[in-house]
Amino acid sequence: QVQLVESGGGLVQAGGSLRLTCAASGIIFSGIPMAWYRQAPGKSRELVASATGSGSIDYADSVKGRFTISRGDSRNTVWLQMNSLKPEDTAVYYCNVPLSQSNNYWGQGTQVTVSS
Repeated sequence: QVQLVESGGGLVQAGGSLRLTCAASGIIFSGIPMAWYRQAPGKSRELVASATGSGSIDYADSVKGRFTISRGDSRNTVWLQMNSLKPEDTAVYYCNVPLSQSNNYWGQGTQVTVSS
C-alpha cells in the first residue's frame, strides 16, 4: 500500500523559508514522477512543482526562482524548499505521485501559512 506523508508546514512571516518533506512507503521512488500541489481556501488545487523520473523539473510561474523541488530516491523522499515566502503562498501543500490515472497517489497535506 502506497503512503505519502508530508511534513514541515507551519506559520512563517513573509520573506521567510520553509522546507516541506514528503516521505513515501510502499513504492520505489527511483524513475517515477512526483509533484507538489497546493490548494488555498476557496481555490482549486494547483501544480507548484514537478519532477519527472528522468530528472526534468518544472515550476509554476508564481514560484519560479523561490521554490526548489528535489528528490532523494534512495530515501524515498521528495522535498520542496520554499524561500521568500509571500502571503499568497498560504495553502495546504500536497505531495503527489502520478503513476497512472488509476494509480495517482496523494498525501494528506501540510498547512503553510505566511503572515504579512
